[in-house]
Amino acid sequence: MLNSGIMKFKRVEGKYGNLVPIEGGRDIPFDIKRIYYITDVESDIARGFHSHRMLHQVLLCLNGEVKIKLKTPFEEEVIQLKNDSRGLYIGPMIWREMYDFSENAVLLVLASDNYSEDDYIRNYDFYLDEANKLF
Repeated sequence: MLNSGIMKFKRVEGKYGNLVPIEGGRDIPFDIKRIYYITDVESDIARGFHSHRMLHQVLLCLNGEVKIKLKTPFEEEVIQLKNDSRGLYIGPMIWREMYDFSENAVLLVLASDNYSEDDYIRNYDFYLDEANKLF
């Protein structure tokens, strides 16, 4: 899908455990300005339902599993993230919905900028109007 995709990170395994190093500007295609994580989401709850005008993000499921539905006016794709060394890059103007959180799921988000409500598009019909102009 345009402006999104799976990223594979180096996983260093050893007798003392595993390490997945991630560096902004090197492993992530942007400088990281904000980090947050989502926990304790019931399995029947869905989150997201928005797009960003300018923000770039990488989502990593550090524990458990979660499904991410990505949409443009012309495509739709579902990605399942698990606690491994993969992340999901989501660029600007991609609608996202997060659902089917497993018990104890931890979803970590790396973002290219600080929080700004002005960057959000939360109405899907408005998103379609704006995205059709772009895509």
